[in-house]
Amino acid sequence: MIHSLNDRIMLNNQIEIPGIGLGVFQIPDTQTAEVVKAGIVKGYRLIDTAQIYDNEIGTGIGIKEGLKAAGISREELFVTSKVWNDHLTYDETIQAFETSLARLGLDYLDLYLIHWPGEDAFLESWRALEQLYQAGKIKAIGVSNFQITHLEKLLTHANVIPVLNQVELHPKLSQIELRNFCAKHAIKIQAWSPLMQGKLLNHPTIVEIAEAHHITPAQVILRWDVQQDILLVVKSVKPQRMKSNADIFDFVLSEDEMKVLNALNDHFRVGPNPDTFDFK
Repeated sequence: MIHSLNDRIMLNNQIEIPGIGLGVFQIPDTQTAEVVKAGIVKGYRLIDTAQIYDNEIGTGIGIKEGLKAAGISREELFVTSKVWNDHLTYDETIQAFETSLARLGLDYLDLYLIHWPGEDAFLESWRALEQLYQAGKIKAIGVSNFQITHLEKLLTHANVIPVLNQVELHPKLSQIELRNFCAKHAIKIQAWSPLMQGKLLNHPTIVEIAEAHHITPAQVILRWDVQQDILLVVKSVKPQRMKSNADIFDFVLSEDEMKVLNALNDHFRVGPNPDTFDFK
């Protein structure tokens, strides 16, 4: 379990990833540089973007400005992007990666993910990711939104095991079976939309726990993740909220509080179902 914003977790290829990252989903490219710079200055050392977000240029500018403002080196920052693998060939995946790298203005990526499994849309892309990894252009490769069936298929073909699976995960979608499967195969789980796009912040159970600890509902939810060793990507455009989302290390949720939060699970998704989503 991490104990600060700076703490890192070892992945299955011995690369270390920060336990909490700043995501830039649905942030316009013209605003992303300012957000990313602010995040780095506030202490975030993981920046998560994607080809489909259409803000890699702004992310890259923010990284450059943030590194300078914070006085840290590129090696101290962990940068993730994702390929929108809409039935891409091997060559198309390589080109997508090179385009993302150029837009970000970087020499390498720390982590590159296949964004969605699609309907059998990932094997060619995974082969390309393995080649990029072996060539040293990516320090780690993984997947996003993969269900157990997708992982089982990938693992029968893969030469390199994914380091993590980034999935929708929050108290109403706790993904226990998927988490257990990934743990068995040394694949870390990273949560996107851990606050359920803000829809959980007014939930009476979460509000009650927050009031008991004199903290925010968001801090309750993020602490719930941390105490279960779930990696996090949290989106925020406001520096004060970035700070608040990171201030989750001076309190502990009790065993009873964890049980109450776990009981909220009803398999509810705010994002697409990976079993039916196919890039449409």
